[in-house]
Amino acid sequence: MENIARRAELSKATVYLYFTGKEDLLNEICEEAAREFLEHFKPYLETGLSGLNTLKCFWRGYLEMFGSSEEMIIIFMVRNYLHPGMPFVSMDEKNTSSLVDAILSALKDIIDQCKAEGVFDPNLDPVLATRLLLSMFSNFVDYASRIPAETRKSPAIIEEMAQSFQIILYGFAKEDIDRSFLDIVNMEPVHN
Repeated sequence: MENIARRAELSKATVYLYFTGKEDLLNEICEEAAREFLEHFKPYLETGLSGLNTLKCFWRGYLEMFGSSEEMIIIFMVRNYLHPGMPFVSMDEKNTSSLVDAILSALKDIIDQCKAEGVFDPNLDPVLATRLLLSMFSNFVDYASRIPAETRKSPAIIEEMAQSFQIILYGFAKEDIDRSFLDIVNMEPVHN
């Protein structure tokens, strides 16, 4: 907290007026990051794209904001230090913030839309699928926070992330759907 106060050019006592400790400060930073992501992603929800194209936009937005954000890498590093081994997104529905809930809700709506459009398996549990996706996205950033800075933005890591997401989409897909329709490696949305 002393280092934070010094960097913010505030007294340590002033910082404690706003935050009870490091964890409170970290939670606020994470909330701000989630708020920024929602604002960045909100226009895609209002475009009338298909569910799959909206999911591709979500993926691209996630890569743009979190995959390249040094601040998010630092947040994950601090979080890993404070709570090693703890998942960033809990699979426990009762253990999330309101902004994480808003991101989960947006993702769930997209998954429901993909089911309604016949792309995803009609038996897919949208709540579990949503939490799995957000957890996976967070794990990507967590992974990036643990490797040297010069390696983080390598095309190989981005490709590995895309392929992992692709595998998840294949698992969500309806059995008889053309798998090429689910291609996100290109990451250009197909027009409706």
